[in-house]
Amino acid sequence: MNSPLSRWTRRALLSALTCLPLAGIAQSAPPTKILVGFPPGGSADVLARLMAEAMSPALGTVLVENKPGAAGRLAINAVKAAKPDGHTLLLVPSGPMVMFPHVYKKLEFDPAKDFTPVSLIARFQFGIAAGPASSAKNMAEMVALAKTRPDAATYGTAGQGTAPHFLGVMLEQTTGVPFLHVPFQGGAPANTALVGGHVGYKIDVVSETAELHRAGKVRVIAVTGPERDPQVPEVPTLKEQGVDMAITAWFGLYGPAGLPADVAAKIEKAAAAAVRQPGLRDKLVKLGYQPVGSTGAELAAAQRVDLASWRKPIQSTGISLE
Repeated sequence: MNSPLSRWTRRALLSALTCLPLAGIAQSAPPTKILVGFPPGGSADVLARLMAEAMSPALGTVLVENKPGAAGRLAINAVKAAKPDGHTLLLVPSGPMVMFPHVYKKLEFDPAKDFTPVSLIARFQFGIAAGPASSAKNMAEMVALAKTRPDAATYGTAGQGTAPHFLGVMLEQTTGVPFLHVPFQGGAPANTALVGGHVGYKIDVVSETAELHRAGKVRVIAVTGPERDPQVPEVPTLKEQGVDMAITAWFGLYGPAGLPADVAAKIEKAAAAAVRQPGLRDKLVKLGYQPVGSTGAELAAAQRVDLASWRKPIQSTGISLE
């Protein structure tokens, strides 16, 4: 006959074994992934990694996954197809969400229907950098040189159909000088081409070329926003140099369509809290960003406004991509 102690022992063991699968499930909860459509080392990648680290205390493990290619569309389509459980997010510059619908004939995604807006993380402006292949030190010299040496009037960007691509097109229209666009699969490869003298110029987020500028390897000759950029305060804006343009953009955090409201709210809260951290804000400002950390509704509103504002300038170029 079993003793009371042995019966208790069996019950305790059975209870402990019953709890093991639940503990295993809790421990194996998947990490949250932030997908970035550009290679490591670029501005989007750096921002994503800063946000991942700052959001981890609220969300658990947050990782960054780079899926470069197709001007960021590979990452965008991957998030579109992901399960809406909050474990797959997208950090994306505004271009694909507000410009691509006017550019591509057969866009694989609908920015307004295929994603859940979570937070507008930060706003930023672009810079025009000249490399060793160009002697231009300002916009006037860039335009004059392009008139005499069309072969040197090439500019690299992080991809076809991106905001920097159309900034170049708008620059052509404004100055009346043709420039040849050379697309790359991200900012880092375009930097390599710029420093190597394979393209004359590069248009990209200021942070992509600021350190190269300070090291004397390239020269940022203009910034595109309404005010000078704190990373390169000595560089005048386009308007200061007589070019009537002022363009800014933003980075947004999205989840797949159908993200449950409570899950979206949790991620939105974590993102906003991260951007409010003084240490992270200081880093963002040094990188040339204006920290925001908005609500999902505010991101959706900014997307609608910019989608409408880019329609006419893009359509006026006549550019349409497959």
